[in-house]
Amino acid sequence: MGFIADVIKTIFLGIIQGITEWLPISSTGHLLIFNSIWPMLPNEFFDVFKVVIQFGSILAVIFLYWHRLNPWDGRKNEKQKKRTFNLWLKVLIGCIPAGVFGLILNDLIDSVLSANFVIAVTLIAYGIIFIVVEKHPKKATIKNIESMDYLTALKIGFFQCLALIPGTSRSGATILGGLYSGCTRTLSSEYSFFIAIPTMAGASLLKIVKYVHVNGMFPMSQLFLLLLGTFISFVVSLFAIRSLINYVKKHDFTVFGYYRIVLGILVLLLFYVLR
Repeated sequence: MGFIADVIKTIFLGIIQGITEWLPISSTGHLLIFNSIWPMLPNEFFDVFKVVIQFGSILAVIFLYWHRLNPWDGRKNEKQKKRTFNLWLKVLIGCIPAGVFGLILNDLIDSVLSANFVIAVTLIAYGIIFIVVEKHPKKATIKNIESMDYLTALKIGFFQCLALIPGTSRSGATILGGLYSGCTRTLSSEYSFFIAIPTMAGASLLKIVKYVHVNGMFPMSQLFLLLLGTFISFVVSLFAIRSLINYVKKHDFTVFGYYRIVLGILVLLLFYVLR
């Protein structure tokens, strides 16, 4: 019965991950809140699970943007291949800050900053920031990744570091960085997809290595849950990514700002006022 309950939790967590990873509303925050209400045990496994299932979301980006991301695609001419390599260089430059600070702050994030109070505060704070940014939008002068320079890529990478604090949202931080740097909403969203690939792949690998080093190999039941959660997050992410791109072509991010504020207040009420 306990394993069946874990399978049901895994399905819910995979759906939550697939939807919230690409929206600027914090996937990690939602996963931690859900786990606070209905815990997946042991806690050490959940710490790995919530990061590893992000790999499914990464695979969704690679699947949807395969032609654009593959520099060796035979349908591309030399100029297009060069553009693709240039795209990857900008992605890797943008990943440097989060990679450095992530390694330094990893233990602090897991032990201190994953508290529900921190999540609630960051949800509300960045919700307000999104509303303010959209009410006073900066003129979008960078319309595609080819016209984005390396300094802009690095600047957005530093914004991504904000997402090391749970509740901030990795996609939200990079989208804010893109908007602040003069990128269009569509470009800001797509760059947040691309920069997630090495960032989240590295984080998943680090979590797996640390867990195996301390606890040994995953039991078959846990390995099954990891694969199931990853698969579900992959499928759901396919729809979430397409939906977000279609949405931002016609709307701004204000609605996500209000959602974050409401959710942050609910977290405070649920865990600190009504308990």
